[in-house]
Amino acid sequence: MLKQRVITALVLLAILLPAMLSSDTLAFNAIVLLMLSLAGWEWGRLNGLRMPGAVCTGLLVLVAGLGLGYSGFVAQSHTVLWLAAGGVWVLGSAALIKSGVPGWGKIPVAVRWVAGVLALLVAGLAIVQARAIGINFLLSVLALVWAADIFAYFAGRAFGLRFTKVKLAPSISPGKSWEGAWGGFAGVFLMACLWVWLDARLHAQVGSLYTRLFDQGWWMLLMAVLFLTAMSVIGDLVESLIKRSAGVKDSSQLLPGHGGVLDRIDALLPTLPLAMMLTSLVHS
Repeated sequence: MLKQRVITALVLLAILLPAMLSSDTLAFNAIVLLMLSLAGWEWGRLNGLRMPGAVCTGLLVLVAGLGLGYSGFVAQSHTVLWLAAGGVWVLGSAALIKSGVPGWGKIPVAVRWVAGVLALLVAGLAIVQARAIGINFLLSVLALVWAADIFAYFAGRAFGLRFTKVKLAPSISPGKSWEGAWGGFAGVFLMACLWVWLDARLHAQVGSLYTRLFDQGWWMLLMAVLFLTAMSVIGDLVESLIKRSAGVKDSSQLLPGHGGVLDRIDALLPTLPLAMMLTSLVHS
């Protein structure tokens, strides 16, 4: 399993990194759209649709993404959209986690399906606009999710249940602890401070997310990192809740050793638009 995970991760990096670093964003945008379309197919399956319905869901995401790109919508400023998406993610995820796995099944399938498709499209718009801002900015957002996951894992292994004696969401994801969540936040905040220092040291032409937040003061950086780290954990929990309701371990087997595309991007779905929201508000 570990060998499969490593090989798959290396292949994905070999495809994604050159496209991300290229001055021409067409290849990167195409890869993002392809991944979101595959995630759309998985989303259809998680909502009980048979193969034709799941395939149509993926195609809908593909066509909608192309439409947004060719219409020029991607190039426009979307502060209101980020605020709306942020509000829906915060309030909606809180309600979902409070209601637990049984609560998901009570939501009409059509409502769940539409919400998932919109979440994918909004996250896709956010990552494309983040790349348009600059590679340093996009990497800083992606690294937040990666670092939160890595530090939470090691903190959970080292200190899990040692202080709080209670798990984070036992009925949704039994492996997560509060110690892991706080360890993830501490790790991300240290990384953010280092990133701010490096941006200043290297005179970065395009500031990272952390430098933009730090320009408003340490308190803004601290609170924003805490908020975004929490939302990355919530994104993971929401997908775990949905998979438990559907009775599956992974969203698919498209990525050997990793599960499906949704399993890899679940924490990014809320974090990307929220990062864009904070950036828009700071610049306003």
